[in-house]
Amino acid sequence: MKKITVLVVDDSALIRNLLSEIINASDFLEVVGTSADPYEAREKIKQLQPDVITLDVEMPRMDGITFLKNLMRLRPMPVVMISTLTEKGSDITLKALELGAVDYIYKPKVSVAERLSDLADDITTKIRIAAKANISAYSEHSHPVTPPVLSARRKKELKDDISLIAIGASTGGVEATKRLLLQLPKEMPPIVIVQHMPAGFTTSYAKRLDSLLDATITEFSGTEKVLLPGNVYIANGSQHLAVRTSGGRILGYCIDSDPVNRHRPAVDVLFDSVAEFIKGQSVGVLLTGMGVDGAAGMSKMEKTGAVTVAQDEASSVVWGMPRVAIEQGAAKYTLSLDKIAPFLIERCYG
Repeated sequence: MKKITVLVVDDSALIRNLLSEIINASDFLEVVGTSADPYEAREKIKQLQPDVITLDVEMPRMDGITFLKNLMRLRPMPVVMISTLTEKGSDITLKALELGAVDYIYKPKVSVAERLSDLADDITTKIRIAAKANISAYSEHSHPVTPPVLSARRKKELKDDISLIAIGASTGGVEATKRLLLQLPKEMPPIVIVQHMPAGFTTSYAKRLDSLLDATITEFSGTEKVLLPGNVYIANGSQHLAVRTSGGRILGYCIDSDPVNRHRPAVDVLFDSVAEFIKGQSVGVLLTGMGVDGAAGMSKMEKTGAVTVAQDEASSVVWGMPRVAIEQGAAKYTLSLDKIAPFLIERCYG
C-alpha cells in the first residue's frame, strides 16, 4: 500500500526532527521532505508533490497564515497547522481553518519532545484524515452568505413544536458550523453545539462567532442555566454538555465524566440528553467530522420523534460522522450544508 507522503514545514529544527520521527514511525505515513520556511516549502511542494503538509504558524520571512492563504488560492491541498495552545494561538488557528486548513496539532511550549511524543497517535491520525479530506468543499462554500431578515409578521409565526436545535461536528466543522449559523435568523429556538475542540479554542471560537452573528453566542461553562431563544451555546472544550427540562424550561449543564468516543465534549452525550428530555420537539444535526460520535445519540433522537439531519458527502470536508448516522438509519434527512439552514427555518416557522 502506498504511504501518505508528508512535507513538514517548521522553522524549528527540533520540531522538524520530532515530527519526522513520529510520522515515519507510522506504517501509513512517510516524510518526504522538511522545510524551514515557506519559500523553501514552495519549491519542495513542486518537487515532491506531498499528499499533506504540516505547517507552522510563526516562521521567518513569511508567516504560516500568509503562506496558507497563497497555497489554498494557487494549489489547494490538505494542510495540518502546528499551533500553540494559547489564546493567540487559537485565534490564529481559527483563521487558518477559515482559510482551508483541515486540522491542527498543538505545539507544546515546554518539554517539547516528551509532550509531542504523547500526541503521536493524535498527530498521525489527523494527517491520515487530512489526506482523505474533501478540499473542494472549502471552495464550494467560499461565497458569502447573509442571514435572512424576517418580517415582523413572520417572527410571530415561530412554531412551538421545535424547542431546541442540537448540532454536532468535528473535522471541518468549525467553518461548516459558522456558515450554517450565518444563514439563520436571530429568532430561532436555543441552539446547542458540540464541536470537537480543546479548552481554550472553544472560548476563542465562541467569541469569534459572536462577533459575526446577530444571535448571542457563548461558550457554555459553569453552573446549570436556562437555554434561551436567540442564543447559541458552544460546549466548552473540557466538559460534556447535556440538557434537561424543569418547570417547562430547558436547562443546560456540564458533565465532568470520562471521554465518550474518545471525545470530551462528545456529541453523543448531548444527543442522548436531548432524546431523553426534549424528544420530538428537537432537531439534531450532524455535520462534517471523522469517526462515529453522534450517530448513536441521533438514532435515539430519531426514535423519540426528533427531526434528524446529516450533512451530505459532497459538502463535507470529512464525511465520517454524518455517513455513519445515515448508514444506521439515524438521519431522516441528508442535505448539503447550504440547504440545512433553510430547512431549519422551515421547520421552525412553517
